[in-house]
Amino acid sequence: MSETTQKKFASHPTSDKIYYIISGFVLAFVLVAVAYPLIYVLSASFSSGSAVSSGQVLLWPVDFSLEGYQAVFRNSDILLAYGNTLLYTVLGTAINVSVVMTCAYALSRKGLRGRNLFMFLFVFTMFFSGGLIPFYILMKDLSLLNTMWAMVLPGALSVYNMIIARTFIQSTIPDELLEAANMDGCSDARFFFSFVLPLSKAVIAVIALFSAVGHWNAYFNALMFLNDRSLYPIQIILREILIMNQVDVTMLIDPELQMANAQAAAVLKYALIVVATVPILCVYPFIQKYFVKGVMIGSLKG
Repeated sequence: MSETTQKKFASHPTSDKIYYIISGFVLAFVLVAVAYPLIYVLSASFSSGSAVSSGQVLLWPVDFSLEGYQAVFRNSDILLAYGNTLLYTVLGTAINVSVVMTCAYALSRKGLRGRNLFMFLFVFTMFFSGGLIPFYILMKDLSLLNTMWAMVLPGALSVYNMIIARTFIQSTIPDELLEAANMDGCSDARFFFSFVLPLSKAVIAVIALFSAVGHWNAYFNALMFLNDRSLYPIQIILREILIMNQVDVTMLIDPELQMANAQAAAVLKYALIVVATVPILCVYPFIQKYFVKGVMIGSLKG
């Protein structure tokens, strides 16, 4: 603790000091509770199968080995599913952001007729739905079963994200800017692309992050609507390995390692978890500055 920080801390009342100390311990406990499982999975993925199976891994890798990652990247099903997940995430996020922003801009315009009715209909869908069976029948009637579109089109419009974007546009972009643009002959479409989108980077980053995480972790739609294994996302393969225990280890490791099937399967699970988690963890730092600003949208008035 620096000297300046110590002086500031000493100037606080005793009740504040107690609060800060307790808060520090609580936050430290939460940090350990959240970080340790991640560190354990990462360490186990770089350990040998025998060390993982015998419970020797606690914090650091034991008998450093890349066996799990070699197994992951040698399996064609895993690589194909990984590529499918990347495609679904990029395409689905682009669709989500496009639909949400255009809808939010339209509903932010005070001159839109029936705006309150449209908002009521949107909000209504947040509380009531047709149910799982009608949803499946709808997807079947639209010929979306067993296609990639079954993973990206359902939920293209998130009402929650749309409300956030609408609030941001209303509170950030003044009506006077639109009036000035209209006086210069600017159309609504040009105003949207030239003014609204550039000024909405914070909320776009938040929506993109929420959408990307949702698409990356999505497995339920794939479980219901996909029968072709070549269309499976990585989460379905991970589910098979972790829950259903459907690991064909003979396809994943060298012949001399086939005697250690159980150990290899254990390492494979942790390696696949790391591979399936790292991309999203790598994206967050780049949009953190927008995320912190975007999540505060609508929290303050005036």
